[in-house]
Amino acid sequence: MLVIVIDPTGDVFLAKIAAELEQAIAQRALLGTKGQAAVKLLAAGPGWKVEDVVCTSGPQDRRFEEQHAGYTIAIVIAGTFQYRASLVRSRARSEVMAAGSLVLGNPGQCFECGHEHGAGDRCISFWYLPEYFERIAADAGCRAGKLDFALLRLPPLGPLSPLIARACAGLAGDSNFSWEELSLDLAARTIGLISEDVSPQSVIEPPAVIARVTKALRAVERLRDREVTVVDLAREAGLSPYHFLRTFQRLTGITPHQYVRRLRLRDAASSLIASSRKIVDIALDSGFGDVSNFNRAFKAEFGVSPRAFRLKSNRRQV
Repeated sequence: MLVIVIDPTGDVFLAKIAAELEQAIAQRALLGTKGQAAVKLLAAGPGWKVEDVVCTSGPQDRRFEEQHAGYTIAIVIAGTFQYRASLVRSRARSEVMAAGSLVLGNPGQCFECGHEHGAGDRCISFWYLPEYFERIAADAGCRAGKLDFALLRLPPLGPLSPLIARACAGLAGDSNFSWEELSLDLAARTIGLISEDVSPQSVIEPPAVIARVTKALRAVERLRDREVTVVDLAREAGLSPYHFLRTFQRLTGITPHQYVRRLRLRDAASSLIASSRKIVDIALDSGFGDVSNFNRAFKAEFGVSPRAFRLKSNRRQV
């Protein structure tokens, strides 16, 4: 059995983001109430809004149908859940959502979220009026008739890491932050990635297998500062290493190594934006053994060095 350890030397604001979800789940269990989604408005303007959504639902709570009022792009920043919806000219499909994934929704689209395999999740949800989103899409080069999302999600992809890091820094209280700018950047980047068809095809997995891999996903999220092998995770999931690796890739869109690496790098990038801590301290607290490895990994993910990323982010906020 894997032992979950939270590093007390980690970034305060990142710990706070994760702790708020855990506290909400614990409070719900203490009161014996049903799971629910607590929605906090972060920012809004003509045609758009951003909300912090903390959901405490678990396996004992039944799904219920909801509907997207406008275009929705939600960044999953903690927890896991199953997202079920119907796309145009296709039957209802279900995708596993994990940290770093983007949940995609079209206006009028009905959907359900389920937590059969673990309690709670937290998302930063961006909502756009159709007219506003269509204008962004046109400016981003989207052709007419190609606007509606043809996917339910985007997996945790490298090109999304800078945007997710900025969102986490904003949620943590970065005062020099523009949600409006991020909402525009996120919409345009999402449209671009979908046009490149970067998301793998959905594969139906047996519920028992999904439950096992979801359990491992939650362990990975908490063990991001430790070295965990595929064998360790496969043992936790009760699957052979090869079966676990293939299933993990199908459900998340990336490998376990890529998933952990991107979790660590997004955390580090958020810290670079929202704090003045030394790069070497951020590197070590993010699970990297030395600064040189951290610098190489960070540049490969974000296209610039950690120092350049911090300077660029500071200039953006001025």
